[in-house]
Amino acid sequence: MTIYDISKKAGVSIATVSRVLNGSSNVKPRTRKKVLDIIEQCGYKPNAFARGLGLNSMKTVGILCADASDLYLAKAIYYIEQNLRENGYNSVLCCTGYEIPSRKKCLNLLLSQHVDSVIMVGSNFIMNNAEDNKYVIEGAASVPIMLLNADFDCPNVYCTLCDDYKATQDATECMLDAGIKNILYLYNSTTYSGLKKLAGFQNALLTHDIPLRKEYQQCFPGSREDIDGVRDFVDKLYKEGLKFDGIVTSEDFLAIGAMNFAKANKIDVPGKLQIVGYNNSILAHCSEPNISSIDNRLEDMCIQLVKTLIGTLNQNEMPQKTIFSGELIKRGSTNF
Repeated sequence: MTIYDISKKAGVSIATVSRVLNGSSNVKPRTRKKVLDIIEQCGYKPNAFARGLGLNSMKTVGILCADASDLYLAKAIYYIEQNLRENGYNSVLCCTGYEIPSRKKCLNLLLSQHVDSVIMVGSNFIMNNAEDNKYVIEGAASVPIMLLNADFDCPNVYCTLCDDYKATQDATECMLDAGIKNILYLYNSTTYSGLKKLAGFQNALLTHDIPLRKEYQQCFPGSREDIDGVRDFVDKLYKEGLKFDGIVTSEDFLAIGAMNFAKANKIDVPGKLQIVGYNNSILAHCSEPNISSIDNRLEDMCIQLVKTLIGTLNQNEMPQKTIFSGELIKRGSTNF
């Protein structure tokens, strides 16, 4: 039994059946009773698509993320789904990986499911090459696109992000003001967010009249799960003669690897080496001492993103860009 069968038996349109299912007041009482009686007699259970036909809403939002095993992305998905449910919306999750063809395929899949909107979690969905962002523009022609921690100027695209540039600059300046001059910056990606963090670090040095040295800006090529690899990466730099008394990182897993390097070489933290992570994740508590880390307000960003989404779907005027300030949470890996 489908919505089409109910429509035929009741002698009404499919849209009328869907309005009855959604509790719309725009149905005559007599027609409503007739449809409900047939639904009860047939034991019909409506699916989401049937319910959405009459109101032009599936009450479903698509979520795209590159890798749900990533701690940051997984936490973001949790916050977003929680807030969507509180607002009466279901969600469909697609893990795209990092390749552009896969992103396009997943976006088209969600659009074919008639979702009300699509949320893209993470800055990796926006590329430096304009051609690679066409799929976002094309998607936004159908539904509102919500970007978490990415910035993209396009009609019907709404961005909620942290000022990663300023947050990293401020943390680096705290280190510099404490007299730490040889600071190693560890990062692992060149996404929108990754480049903003790197630029923030660089500007902090320039502001303090410290020259930018390539050897002090190192990109770790391994995965986020390879913490031992980070330890060995830093150890190799150290054994090759690179001298540093501070390490600022773009993610907490890099800070954990740096901490393990310090322990392996019996370097006192924070006495001889100070370390700052990024994301203020559970990893910041997984070492002794605990790691100082930049809190990029992930929960607040997700709440605001859903608020903007719901307002947009209700045809309210909503800001196309909302920017949060990060905050350095100081723990035992620093003494400034």
